[in-house]
Amino acid sequence: MLTPDAPSPGSWNREAALQSLRDTTFDVLVIGGGITGAGVALDAASRGYATALVERDDFASGTSSKSSKLVHGGLRYLQQGDVRLVYEALHERKRLRRNAPHLVHVLPFMIPILTKDGLISKKIARALGSALWMYDITGGWRIGRLHRRLSGKAAQSHLPTMRADRLASAYLYFDAEADDARLTVAVARSAVDFGATAATRLEVTAVERHGDVSVVTLHDGLTDASFTARARCVVNATGVWADDMRQLDEDAHPRTIRPAKGVHVTVPWNKVRNDIAVVIPVPKDKRSLFVIPWVANGDGTFKYTYIGTTDTDYKGPIDEPQCTKDDIDYVLRALNASVTTDVTHDDVLAVWSGLRPLVTTTSDSKAAARTADLSRRHSVSTSANGMITVTGGKLTTYREMAEDAVDEVDKVLGTPHRCRTKRLKLHGHQGFKPTSKPAWLNAALIEHLDNRYGSDAQHVVALAVTDPDLARPLVDGLPYLRAEAIFAVTHEMALSLDDVLSRRTRCRLFDRRATVTSAPEVARLIAPFLSWSQADIDQQVREFIDSCAREDAAGRVTEDEFIAASGTRESATTPDSGELA
Repeated sequence: MLTPDAPSPGSWNREAALQSLRDTTFDVLVIGGGITGAGVALDAASRGYATALVERDDFASGTSSKSSKLVHGGLRYLQQGDVRLVYEALHERKRLRRNAPHLVHVLPFMIPILTKDGLISKKIARALGSALWMYDITGGWRIGRLHRRLSGKAAQSHLPTMRADRLASAYLYFDAEADDARLTVAVARSAVDFGATAATRLEVTAVERHGDVSVVTLHDGLTDASFTARARCVVNATGVWADDMRQLDEDAHPRTIRPAKGVHVTVPWNKVRNDIAVVIPVPKDKRSLFVIPWVANGDGTFKYTYIGTTDTDYKGPIDEPQCTKDDIDYVLRALNASVTTDVTHDDVLAVWSGLRPLVTTTSDSKAAARTADLSRRHSVSTSANGMITVTGGKLTTYREMAEDAVDEVDKVLGTPHRCRTKRLKLHGHQGFKPTSKPAWLNAALIEHLDNRYGSDAQHVVALAVTDPDLARPLVDGLPYLRAEAIFAVTHEMALSLDDVLSRRTRCRLFDRRATVTSAPEVARLIAPFLSWSQADIDQQVREFIDSCAREDAAGRVTEDEFIAASGTRESATTPDSGELA
């Protein structure tokens, strides 16, 4: 039987991190443990800066775990004329595939051409062809494949639930996918590999400048104690909370962030049966949605499909955006306009909702445009006290955002360093090559573990070999092993039940009901490794179930009803960042 005292190679030690935060004067302290903050920490640490990364909740607990899970250039940004953004994103896509081959994988996309009573005319079809050639030329070719035209029959084979009499043909092009939360953890762990100090459940409550050092007050959410950390430079990478963090530094609350809500809906794969990603138009709207299959069966076949993302102006509280009935109606209406299986609210297995931190530095007339039309470019600025704020952007371009932010650190500190992240391999990049194969370790499970942990999968397997009970499923019907939950708390600084079920694994995003059913058993499984008492276990289960219940309840009310019940946008100093794809 595995015990909490068993060796844990490569694990994070939170107590050591807290001691380092108390004792060290860092060159750079990064606030925000989303993909941007983790990227800044890695860039700074790899340049040789003494670096710390703090996060109020969990790594990727905000927007960075709630994206479309795509690493792509963004075809629609090209159609909007932002060629530079697409070029940069496609270049970053190539770097990510090279630096994190275990996490970033090629994904084919199909754009159906509907001509009979359809939503896309032949003229638009020709325009799409031209746009895809431009996409390839701009950098799409870097993935090693060019787009091509598919016959109606070939297109039908990829989405058999679409009406054949409406499907004239399709375009096939190629982008990439990645589990956003796993990517964030890998980047943060890579920063730690370079000597960075990183810890979660630390809320920034004050930032004061004393001479050439910033003193940052941190509140420990686990012990309810506060202490201070010191750094020569502070980087604010808190995404939609960036203006709130700036208020601590500037004594005034700027209004530069315009949150845009994006939601995704998970349904059973057999209601759609697509074997590749499909781009579907939204009726009576100048938008489209992605329909993406998920591998979740033990034999490597699809079990789920998720659809998203929306892009709407958001006026509600930013700490817990929810997917409302209006959002689900919007997604299902678009899906049912393309397939014949009549997907209903009863088919919805899970949802997730995140906020893009769009930067509004333009004129009032421009700011009044739809959030879908606002730029996804990022912004880096420095306050009079030397706090650097980086926000905007998108998941794919996080490394470039981090490079620009740390270039600004160089200027503030007057110590130029060369960026090293363009070719820097991420933690786990060597991949999983099992030296022995217990009977339960089949080819599909090897692929599952390799695509999530890379070389660290050996530690997950070792846990299950030590205790065969850990080779059982964590949640019935889902591909995760019980060993993955143990690995999350012993190696990856997961500190709560939600950390394990929502981000280290994605159980909640696949099937919320099944995950809630398994929550008490999972809590008991990880409790010895987190020194939880029975009261702690009960509280963790209660908080997780309550969170899922709020999510379910929000899906039954309109957006206006949700905002009326929860209030308008709240201020919250929450260090988490990220960008929806």
